[in-house]
Formats: sequence, C-alpha cells, structure tokens
Amino acid sequence: MKRILQDRSFQLSIILTLIFMGTGVGFLFMGLANYSWILFVLLPIVLGISIGAMPNGKYTFWGAVFAAVIFLMAMYIPGLSGLLCIIMTLPILIPLIFLGYVVAHLLKKYKALKSTTNLPVLLLPFMVGAPVEYFMHPHQQEIVEVRTEQVYPYSPEQVYDAIKSVDTLVAEKPFLMQFDLPVPVKCVLEKEEVGGLRTCYFKAGSMSNSDFGGGTIVEKITRLEKAKMLRMDVIDYNMVGRNWIGFKEAIYYFDKVGKNSCKLTRVTTYTSELTPRFYWEPLEKLGIEQEHAYVLDNLANDLKQNYGQQKGRE
Repeated sequence: MKRILQDRSFQLSIILTLIFMGTGVGFLFMGLANYSWILFVLLPIVLGISIGAMPNGKYTFWGAVFAAVIFLMAMYIPGLSGLLCIIMTLPILIPLIFLGYVVAHLLKKYKALKSTTNLPVLLLPFMVGAPVEYFMHPHQQEIVEVRTEQVYPYSPEQVYDAIKSVDTLVAEKPFLMQFDLPVPVKCVLEKEEVGGLRTCYFKAGSMSNSDFGGGTIVEKITRLEKAKMLRMDVIDYNMVGRNWIGFKEAIYYFDKVGKNSCKLTRVTTYTSELTPRFYWEPLEKLGIEQEHAYVLDNLANDLKQNYGQQKGRE
C-alpha cells in the first residue's frame, strides 16, 4: 500500500482527476455547462486518456477511481449532492474513465501517443465544448410521463376522498427512500375547485445529509370531476439540490371496476436536463415510481382505516 501511495503516476492521477471533476462542477455552478453528454461522457473519457498516457501506469486507473469517489463524497458532506445522486453517477463515470484509459494504452502501444505527465491540455475539449454546447443549446429539457395503476376494493368516491388531501403519509419506504429520495409527508388541499391549490410537503430521505432532498410542490387544479379526475399543474416546487429535474403536471384518474371497486391511475409529468437519456431516464422513472408506490400504499392504509377491510368486492 505504501508503494502505491508513493507512486508518482498514482499521485498525478489523483491530482488530474480532482482538476477535471472540479472544473466540471465549477462550470455547472457558473452556468457554463449543461448536465449533458459533455459532462457525463466526454469529461470522464478524456480523463481516462489523460491518466492512461502517464508512464508507469500500473496504479493510475485506481488513483482516478479513488479520487473520483473522494470528490463525490466531499460534495455530499456539505450537501452539494445527495448520496443517491453519487451512487447513480458512479456506474457511468467509472466505466468511461476505464474506456479512456484503455484507449490511451492502445494508442501508446501503436505509438500514436507518447507517455507524458504533462497532460492538462487534454482538459481543453471540455473547457471549450461545455460552454459552446451550453450557449448553443441552453437548458434543453426532455418531457417524460410516468404512469402507475392500482385497483382498490373501494368505490371511486371513497378513493377520491382519501387521496385529494392527506394529513400524514405512513407506509413502508421503498429502497431508494432508504438513501435520499424525498419522502412525501402530507398534501394539503386549500380549495376543492378549479384554481384551488394543493401543496405537498416532503422530508429528506433516510440517509440524507441534513435537510437535503426535502421541499414542497405546489399544484393548481386545472380540471376537477369528483371521483373521476383530478388534474393539476405544478406551479411551484422547491426540491433542494435537484436543479436538473422539474415537475409539470400531476393527474389522478378514478375508474370504476366491477361492481364497486376503483382503478386509480396516478400520472406524473416531469422535465429533465440530464443526458444521455438512455442512462438517466430509467433511473428517474424508477425514483418517481417508488414515490408513487409509497403514496398508493399509504392510500391503501388510509382506506382500510376509514372504511374497514373490504373483501369479496369486484
């Protein structure tokens, strides 16, 4: 271990990694970069090429991984990022650093790249590409819909009354809420009419740092058909630390099933700035689906408490 820590390339790989990642985060805070391919793909690949071009590169890759983990954890401690965000970032970050590392070794093998310890110039593609992309395509957002359905052995009227306003949400937390996925606490409906406001409150997840992940979502009713549809636009939200995601619409559909049961359909429409979409979208949807599951499980508990256990209903 001592030999590894004293290895010059290992030390330089740590320094380069901190410079690269620090520059990326700095550009985000200064408004010079998007949450995009350049940040999540180009930057780690170029970092991998940089550390792969170092001489005596036996430990350089592990130095980069060590520095990346330390850097991300350092962002978690003051609340600049959440634990869940860090865990979600590592599976795309580490393989791409390794890819760049392998590319550099292949280039060295065929003498297309010389070994060197002076490679900060490789940071230039990001330093140029990130601002150019940001100013040419500022705040590009993808609109995504997440839909969840569940059938309850209660009437649509009973289900509607139980979900429109919730004093306290209590249910078993899905596994993402064991990290720092925001946990719904209550939803307060001010007026049961078109134009009425509904405010939902969240608390930080189980492993959040301080109050990170908490906040509020304010919804305005745009269409109301009691026991049939409740449609709301999100007019304000304050979810600390999640600037890349936004919320547009929340909808509940209440459909009668059989003689006296209700199929509840919960729809959330949100926006996201994160790319590449093939990686981030499934993770975003998973988080919203788990919040849906938490709310709908609580609804089942509330219905049972309000109306008793109902069996044999179709």
